[in-house]
Amino acid sequence: MLVGFRTFIHVLLACTCLPAAVAYARVGEAEVREGPRGGPCFTITPHEERLGTPDFQGIVVWEGAHPVWKMTMPKERTFPLTYGMCVPYGGRVASLPRTVSGPLVPGRIYSLRIEARPGGGGRTAPFYEARFCLARQHDGSAAVHQIANGDRERPRMAGCLPPGD
Repeated sequence: MLVGFRTFIHVLLACTCLPAAVAYARVGEAEVREGPRGGPCFTITPHEERLGTPDFQGIVVWEGAHPVWKMTMPKERTFPLTYGMCVPYGGRVASLPRTVSGPLVPGRIYSLRIEARPGGGGRTAPFYEARFCLARQHDGSAAVHQIANGDRERPRMAGCLPPGD
C-alpha cells in the first residue's frame, strides 16, 4: 500500500511540473527589412539562425488585435527559414495559401509572428516575433522600420513618425 502511494505521489508531482515546462516556449527574434520589390519582408535574425534553422510553418501580421495578413504552409510542405531568405508581405507566391493582404499605413505599428516547426537542429523556437512600421519620411515616402525590443511607442511612436508630426 505504501509503495502504491509513493508511486501515486511521484506521478502527481511529475504531472504538476509538466504543464509549466510545456507552457514555457522560447520566442525567437524575427527581422523585418525592406524587401527586394519594396515593402516589408520577414525572416529570422542572424543570431536565431546560429541557434538552428527552423522550418517555416506560417506568418501573421496584425495591427493591434486585427490581422491584416496571414499565410500558412500545408502540413506536408515546408522550407527551412534562413536569414538570407525573406518572406515578402502579401506572399506574392501563387502556390502558397494566404489571405489577401490589407494595405499597410505609414505611421502605424504592426506586429509580426512567424510560426515554425523544429528544423535543422539546434534550439529553434516555435515562434519568432517583431514589431515594425512604415516610417514616414520628409519627402512623403515610407521606409520599413523595425521597432527594437524595449522601444516605447511614444512620443515618436518608436521612430515611426518624423519629427514635427
